[in-house]
Amino acid sequence: MPVEVFNRYEHKYLLDRATYEKVLRIMDIHMKLDKHNKEHKPYTIANVYYDTPDDYLIRNSLSKPVYKEKLRLRAYGVPDRETKVFLEIKKKYNGIVNKRRSVLKLSEAQTFLQTGEIPEVTNYMNSQVLNEIAYFLSHYKLSPKVYLAYDRIAYFEQGNPDLRISFDMNIRSRRYNVALEKGDFGETLLDGNTYLMEVKTSRAKPLWLTNMLTELKIQRQSFSKYGTEFKNTINPVPIKRAI
Repeated sequence: MPVEVFNRYEHKYLLDRATYEKVLRIMDIHMKLDKHNKEHKPYTIANVYYDTPDDYLIRNSLSKPVYKEKLRLRAYGVPDRETKVFLEIKKKYNGIVNKRRSVLKLSEAQTFLQTGEIPEVTNYMNSQVLNEIAYFLSHYKLSPKVYLAYDRIAYFEQGNPDLRISFDMNIRSRRYNVALEKGDFGETLLDGNTYLMEVKTSRAKPLWLTNMLTELKIQRQSFSKYGTEFKNTINPVPIKRAI
């Protein structure tokens, strides 16, 4: 069964192509590719973010409060209504990210999100998380706001499953046909030569990683895919590039 509860720090970095290629060479020395990234080929993650009529959740998140939360529906590739997907609450408090999720069939998740009524619980669902999401849905009036997808290459450190490093590229989004089963397409969020690296761990970074960040002069940045998409929707700006 996939891990359904996470508590960790998530640090983000924007890389240009040259730096990205140097980093991958170091990754291959110290870490192992995700099983879905054979021969460094990325896999696709697709999300639908839910928000209030006045976009309260993302506006609150962008104000950088001590506590913030999001709700999203996630699939790998383009699902049909019987495909199993993840319904996730993502919270952040004092820099620590807590993600809680449950597996559902897409049809079950969509009905749950529309009605607020928990589906009949089966062995692939996490009933505790579903109860938390039901409370979330009762507290906010939510609807699907944006489709956001990207291609990912991910690494884990052998012997240390706590550390995971991912690289996202070709980030695209749309605010029409906002449903996972409608297909994988949208407008580009980042320049094609820019890559988002995320370091996810609940512990201190290993020495080789801190040395790499220092030697390649890679600086941590604040970056939210949904937040950037929302800001561009309200006030369009040139596509963001790595510094």
